[in-house]
Amino acid sequence: MKRLATLLSLMALTTLTAIAQVGTWKAYISYNEPQQIAKGGGKLYVRASNSLYYYNLTDHSITTFDKVRQLNDSKVNAIAWNPTVARLIVVYENGNIDLIDANDNVINISALYSKVMMQDKTVNNVFIHQQYAYLATAFGIVKVNMQRAEISESYILNQNINNVEVKGDSLYAKIVDTWTENNGTPVIPWQYDGDLMEFVNNWNKTHTVNTAISGALNDNLIDPHNWKLLDNVPAGMFSEDLTDWNDNIELVRTLSPGGPKYNNFAFMRLKNKKLYTVGGGYAAGSELNRPATVQVLDTDNDDWIFLQDDIKGKYAGTEASNWQFIDMLTVDVDPLDENHVFAGGRTGLYEYYGEELKNYWNKDNSLLQSATSSNRYVIIAGMCFDKEGNLWMLQTGTPDNSLVELTKDGEWKSLSHQELMNTQSSLFGLSRITEDSRGLLWFINAHWETPAFFSYDPSTDQIIINHRAFRNQDGINYSSYNPHDITEDLDGNIWLSTMDGPFMLEAASVNDNDAYLTQVKVPRNDGTNYADYLLSGVNIRSMVIDGGNRKWVATTTNGVYVISADNMTQVAHFTTSNSPLLSDRIESIAIDNETGEVFIGTENGLCSYMSDATNAVESMEKDNVWAYPNPVVRGYDGLITVVGLSFDADVKILSTSGQLVAQGRSNGGTFTWNGRDRSGKRVASGIYMVAAATSDGKKGTVCKIAIIN
Repeated sequence: MKRLATLLSLMALTTLTAIAQVGTWKAYISYNEPQQIAKGGGKLYVRASNSLYYYNLTDHSITTFDKVRQLNDSKVNAIAWNPTVARLIVVYENGNIDLIDANDNVINISALYSKVMMQDKTVNNVFIHQQYAYLATAFGIVKVNMQRAEISESYILNQNINNVEVKGDSLYAKIVDTWTENNGTPVIPWQYDGDLMEFVNNWNKTHTVNTAISGALNDNLIDPHNWKLLDNVPAGMFSEDLTDWNDNIELVRTLSPGGPKYNNFAFMRLKNKKLYTVGGGYAAGSELNRPATVQVLDTDNDDWIFLQDDIKGKYAGTEASNWQFIDMLTVDVDPLDENHVFAGGRTGLYEYYGEELKNYWNKDNSLLQSATSSNRYVIIAGMCFDKEGNLWMLQTGTPDNSLVELTKDGEWKSLSHQELMNTQSSLFGLSRITEDSRGLLWFINAHWETPAFFSYDPSTDQIIINHRAFRNQDGINYSSYNPHDITEDLDGNIWLSTMDGPFMLEAASVNDNDAYLTQVKVPRNDGTNYADYLLSGVNIRSMVIDGGNRKWVATTTNGVYVISADNMTQVAHFTTSNSPLLSDRIESIAIDNETGEVFIGTENGLCSYMSDATNAVESMEKDNVWAYPNPVVRGYDGLITVVGLSFDADVKILSTSGQLVAQGRSNGGTFTWNGRDRSGKRVASGIYMVAAATSDGKKGTVCKIAIIN
């Protein structure tokens, strides 16, 4: 009884179990823009911002869906309610399909998504008839049996079917496609009975037309010859039923499902427990034209804050109203005042205080310059504060102001350097500026003609590193490497993220412009002396460093890699196929090294993963080392996390009798234990001691973990 009382007392005292567990995922999805409404089962299902939620008409509650918690994919393309089977069909952009019943159970139908085919799988529309959903696709029609949760038939018509409808005993399909006329008569290629080459040689006109075909439901519609071309489309055929939308859109517009405004996260920076994000995209010859909005996630309570984005309205009637407020590219927070925020973009610099836009800086009221003679391009693709509170900006394509400083006292300075210029202007891809632990500023030129990376010493106003081409340790030269980002690790090494993989400038060489860059060699460990370059050929978007000095590598098409502190081991590789990651195409990545939460901005929105590494403490104290969940109750099979440790601490789990149960090293300030002994068996109920010492063994500390089976 005494032992039980002790465990219960510990349970009552702890408040740590609510902390997100290591290994868990979370999605931060936008539900802001209604696109489609389907009423069914006493609910209003809403497709909004290519996401899904429903409003319960009885209790007025809102339930959101995402890939992390319920769904099997991201980017919803269409929804429809089937009253016969009381299920909602959810069709994704990639052809994946989910069915959701009245109890929110989800069944996946992946046959279309996983089928290897050359045709476009885009679903243009969904028509419900009896227990079936007919999907109008870019290649034909897919018939889904929603009762049996399977694809019944696919009609490969090689035509872009815009809509389908069942009337009587026939299935009708509307085609919007490019047709060929042969001697003035429309010809569908698969209905032409002559020789194919004769058809190709004798056509005399191609144009886009709207027409329709039909087939009897009791015929074999898999055979395209059983479809007939209609001379006239019957009146009212293929008219979209907008009843659910018209009856409910005003109500839906009053709902607040939460989340960000947009699923755009091209750049992120975490400061003061807040994740500052912008969604714009700009590169020479490519621009996304996304709204100029700074979305801020308060990570303490998962609340979103939106800095003032009605910029055109604010400047109505002024010269500034003629500017385009689009494509914000970078953001940072004043280290002297966390309410003071700047964002840079395609058309200038935005200065906020709190949530209010305080100033909008452009070529008319500052030293900023235009990349052209128009107001369309005053480009700031790289921007950061230094530790003193001075703001540094990179300008691209300007006559001379490649590097601009706005001092903490409000003074503008132009610090252009010849190394940052081409023959006529500043380089066209200057971006991603960051300050390292030595006070040096590092940045890149992300342009295919002149890829480069640089370091700049503000104290001497000198460019130290100027690499438009470089060599690795084996003497291999790189001149077309297309850099995307630049990062410092905990050892002071500088990592360059490129389309050819990661390159490292070692800390000892940061002042040597002639130094080579290291491509880390990972031994194959196959009995040979061969080794491979780390992530060679992988197109890397960005990299962040966790509290254990591990590298979280975001890629353009391969998800996220986690590389060990010594760079020798792939700790993890997260993709859409093995995790709830929203997309394998990563736009940005950031990490909260106080909690270990890694934020991953994808083309389909923002998600996060709770990692097992945090910032290490300089000195471990008994009162600041603790474990969660604690107590560990019956049924819990996740990781037990110990935090508050020094870097690479030696951690031992001991029974009350002093027997060694488990041991290992911390990742930064965090150690995780799976609740099992060294033989892999789950430990018995009881109190377990956590003994931790610094990596050199000079100081130890203890906390306790209660296990209740």
